[in-house]
Amino acid sequence: MRKIGVLALQGAVAEHMRSIAAAGGEPVAVKLTEQLDELDGLIIPGGESTTIGKLMRKYGFMEAIREFSAQGKPLFGTCAGLIVLAKRIEGQEEAHLELMDITVARNAFGRQRESFETDLPVKGIEDPIRAVFIRAPLIKEVSPEVDVLSVYNGEIVTARQGHLLVSSYHPELTDDYRLHAYFLNMAEEAANRKKA
Repeated sequence: MRKIGVLALQGAVAEHMRSIAAAGGEPVAVKLTEQLDELDGLIIPGGESTTIGKLMRKYGFMEAIREFSAQGKPLFGTCAGLIVLAKRIEGQEEAHLELMDITVARNAFGRQRESFETDLPVKGIEDPIRAVFIRAPLIKEVSPEVDVLSVYNGEIVTARQGHLLVSSYHPELTDDYRLHAYFLNMAEEAANRKKA
């Protein structure tokens, strides 16, 4: 069983842990950098990206997560987590982890009242998944290395670059855990590559 961490600084930690367990993984709430060593993958949940970035800097997670990524271990950023993983944030000087070669726009769908749910087809998952958008960011630009997995109203909302996965929406707020299963599969592949 693969151990998947959820960065427990802010955001929907319990919901992600429930989804990981439902998808057949072992969830771990990550509060200390040394916990990263035992993980097969890490989820950076939604919340407020500026706050998450500040807390990550304060507790030494910036370098620790970059190192985790350098080992080829999978990372999955949802909503604010997507912003944290992006190389570029529109209208903002400084990005956070700068790992994924994408440009994102914060709160692109507007404020809280523009929150909505939809059935979203995702490449690599058989039937559409249930996606909950809450003040969601959008992926504005991707480099050729980035695989676009889903588009909503002409805008990119799910993407993958090797061992990095991002979604604009909150897959953990539904009973549909197939995107978490997809991520578990990425963790399995990465672990097998290490063994090979």
